[in-house]
Amino acid sequence: GRSKAQFSSPSSFGRTAGGSTGSSTASTGTALLGIPKMFRWLTDQYPSINRRLSEGLTPDVVVDNFYLDMNGIIHPCTHGNREEFVVLDEREMFKKIFGYVDRLYRIVRPRRLLYLAVDGVAPRAKMNQ
Repeated sequence: GRSKAQFSSPSSFGRTAGGSTGSSTASTGTALLGIPKMFRWLTDQYPSINRRLSEGLTPDVVVDNFYLDMNGIIHPCTHGNREEFVVLDEREMFKKIFGYVDRLYRIVRPRRLLYLAVDGVAPRAKMNQ
């Protein structure tokens, strides 16, 4: 039969297993699921859930449910990892966010559910990071 894959976080999108060092962040500083050691545990328990993706899955991979941590998408689409401060208008920010979500959707092609999770504004200490 066809194998199933379920991708839990866009923060781990495109990474290979073992990308976490046991903390809740990867070497790039991107949060991985927000639970310390959770990403490592998931990839150790279920190595097939973490695959490097390019523009499209192979036909043998079926994704029923695709869950996106929108905080991991909103921040890079509105601020990026640039040193300099760039002002974007709200319409441009939304275009970048929707464009990225559309791209992920076209790559993964979930059959049943696309879940967009936004858990609110980050605490002040996290914003200063």
